[in-house]
Amino acid sequence: MEVLLALHALATIMMAGLIWFVQLVHYPLFALVEASNLVRYEREHTRRVTWIVAPLMGLEALTAVALVFLVSGTALRVVAIAGLLLVAIIWASTAFLQVPCHRKLSAGYDLSTTRRLVTTNWLRTWAWTARACLAVVMPAMMQS
Repeated sequence: MEVLLALHALATIMMAGLIWFVQLVHYPLFALVEASNLVRYEREHTRRVTWIVAPLMGLEALTAVALVFLVSGTALRVVAIAGLLLVAIIWASTAFLQVPCHRKLSAGYDLSTTRRLVTTNWLRTWAWTARACLAVVMPAMMQS
């Protein structure tokens, strides 16, 4: 259980840190990319970020599901379920908000899509922040 909690916390905290960087630095910079370079920039962004994000999101989701079934105690199970619900929110936001923005940007420059990407990404930013808090609290709950 300790290894599972550690892997879960590691993936979640890494994603929380990454999403804050993306939210405050990376996504806003899309608006500064020249229209003639945006398609190339977007495609490179997607290719490169996938190598980092996909394994972390996968590990986070798998460990979140496992925790729901493996933890004992009502309070700990409630925290695990809340964490899993946040994973669902993050994945839904990614699929239905951010991915469509990235697809649109990969077809050509659109300032309103860039703004929408930054605005809608706040949902993931806060969800991952909440998940990181839960991931830190869970091991302490196991010890008490």
